[in-house]
This record gives sequence, C-alpha cells and structure tokens, in this order.
Amino acid sequence: MKLFVTRHGETTWNVEWKVSGVTDVELTSLGISQAEEAAKALENEKIDIIFASPLKRTRHTAEIINSRCNAPIIIDPRLTEQDYGIYEGVHRKTEGFLNNKRQFAVKYPGGESMFQVGYRVYAFLEEIKKSYANKNVLLVTHGGVCRVIRTYFEDMTNEEYFEFSQGNCEIRKYEI
Repeated sequence: MKLFVTRHGETTWNVEWKVSGVTDVELTSLGISQAEEAAKALENEKIDIIFASPLKRTRHTAEIINSRCNAPIIIDPRLTEQDYGIYEGVHRKTEGFLNNKRQFAVKYPGGESMFQVGYRVYAFLEEIKKSYANKNVLLVTHGGVCRVIRTYFEDMTNEEYFEFSQGNCEIRKYEI
C-alpha cells in the first residue's frame, strides 16, 4: 500500500497565524493554487481512494486534487484536526496554547488532548491498512493529524513532534 498524506491548502487563518483546529475556515486563492499543484503532482500516482476530513478546507482541497485523480472521496471525521478548545482563533504564539501543546496527555480546555487525536488517527490507519492493502490511498487532512501520522511511521522525540510542521499541500508518501 502506498499512502499519500497532504495537508489542506492555505487558509485565511493560516495567513493570520491563528490556531484553526475544528473551526471551519475557507481556503485562500493561494490555497486553491496549492491544491491545484498537489493535483498535478499526484495525477500519475493512480490514486485509488481519497479520504478527507469533513472540514471545508480539506474537502475543498480534496475536490481540487480529485479533478485530476478521479477517485472516490470518503469523508472521515477521524481525520479532523485537533479540537483546541479555548485556543481556537488565537495567535499561534499565544503562551497558553504553546504550553498546552507540550502537554500531550492534557486536554486543551474545552478541547481534546494529543493522545486523543493519536488514538483516533492510529485506529483509522490500522483500518485502512487492512482494507486497502494493495491500493494507493490519499489522505487530505490537517497539520496536527499529519504530525500524528508521521509518528505512526517514524519515531520522533517530543521536541521533534512539537516542532514538526507539514506545509500546506505538501505531500508525504509512506509505504505499508
């Protein structure tokens, strides 16, 4: 199985350096262009199925990519970004947000912990590994989920995990 993972295109909140977990924000014109470039990069990979988070930014990115891949798109809530609770919409350098980000087992007030996100994402990966063993699968998801997916395939220290960021529409390929 070849697993391709991409983060959604740039959003208005990415530009403003706002924390955007479960808040539904739109792609910018650059985000749309990034998704078009990702579609070009993937069109020869023979993608069999696309899974996307239910949030607008990932669905729109998946639809743009699919204009060249022509694969079924399945929306799966397990690919939704982490719920950052009271930190939704704050600047990414807000001290409370960054302090919480280093506490993997602690829930963001009103949100979820990184462990909770890891649990649902790992369960999803185990399921698709069994169901799509000989397929090329694309996941269109979010930065935090991309970080968790990377830990499924590669060991990361806590500091590496904290610092890792997958760019908008950057494509990573994993083989299972």
